[in-house]
Amino acid sequence: MTGNRQTSWAFADAFVAEDDALRWARDRAREIGLRSVSPGAGAALRMLAATAGAKAVAEIGTGTGVSGIHLLHGMRPDGVLTTVDPEPERQQFARQAFREAGFASNRARFIPGRALEVLPRLADSGYDLVFCDGDRTECLDYLAESLRLLRPGGLVCFEGVFADGRTMGSGPQPVEVVRLRELLRAVRESTDLVPSLLPVGDGLLCATKRQGSPGGSGRTGAAGT
Repeated sequence: MTGNRQTSWAFADAFVAEDDALRWARDRAREIGLRSVSPGAGAALRMLAATAGAKAVAEIGTGTGVSGIHLLHGMRPDGVLTTVDPEPERQQFARQAFREAGFASNRARFIPGRALEVLPRLADSGYDLVFCDGDRTECLDYLAESLRLLRPGGLVCFEGVFADGRTMGSGPQPVEVVRLRELLRAVRESTDLVPSLLPVGDGLLCATKRQGSPGGSGRTGAAGT
């Protein structure tokens, strides 16, 4: 990558300024060794939530609340974020971060647990956006659940699909990278989705669920193995 392009990407990533609450949440993430969405990826999520007029958003991977703050800023003032994480300690950090950002406690519903155990309990076609930042080896299952959860015209987004460049690399790769490649192929080939791959952060894969597409099958092209 040329120096000019690196400078351009850095400028784009920092284009939307982050406030004290986001910086606090990022600091907590670094302290516990957790990677947060980049400012650019967060800004994209904020914009997508606003564009969708999102009132109900499901998040896989609460972390310390960085992505959640961005999503809540983009959502409708009466919107509720349902966020799932297997580590309750992280969700406590996120609760505090949301308070620091000025969000009322009823704007977020925290559910501790594994995503694939929690998501089946959520309502069919009940969500405007689903953001996936959980276990990469489960990303195809997240996609299937997202198609069920989303209303027609809703959005699904996956963070970290570049895997630090390994997704595009050659040679043998760990299972999480193989699953990400399968996810990219499945989303691209799905007749139920309108996809886009945004080069922000570590890669943000986004797709809109077509109007009139079925919600419950989770069938997404040829890569659902």
